[in-house]
Amino acid sequence: MERINPRSRSDPYGSRINRSHSTVLANAMPWISILLASFLPIFFIATALPLLPPTGFLLLIAWRLVRPGLLPVWAGFPLGLFDDLFSGQPFGSAIFLWSAALLAIEAMEMRLPWRTFVQDWFTAGIAVALYCLLGMAFSGAPPSLATLIALGPQIVLSILLFPLAARIVAALDRLRLRRWRTLG
Repeated sequence: MERINPRSRSDPYGSRINRSHSTVLANAMPWISILLASFLPIFFIATALPLLPPTGFLLLIAWRLVRPGLLPVWAGFPLGLFDDLFSGQPFGSAIFLWSAALLAIEAMEMRLPWRTFVQDWFTAGIAVALYCLLGMAFSGAPPSLATLIALGPQIVLSILLFPLAARIVAALDRLRLRRWRTLG
């Protein structure tokens, strides 16, 4: 009788025997990735103009659009609180804006019977543009043409980087749902 190696290609299901999802990793991956993304802009050089996209918010929107229902609607409050600590914005602005964005996306998804990636990209673009504009208003910057022009590259770069954020979320989701060898 020939013995089949469980890791060989001829036995596609044997390699998954005695493996299960890590519940800690499955539940914590979205939260940790968004917190790390909120912390990421600290490591770049500060400039006079806002160039870096709001990475934490971008990843929050990507998680919400790529994996709907994974993050609860109230997740904007604690994640926005963490972002407020590191973003330099007035305290409470990210709490309000992140919560409002999640509520708006939830309301939009309840009305639409289907979605495509183009629609998700459009939704993320609107959300990021409103987030940047309202963040400018909450910061106390004077609403002038010069400030709107200065904010333009950040908004455009954020909208263009959403597909990359969605790909990162998809890769993290595959890692999150990967089967891990159990002990015993």
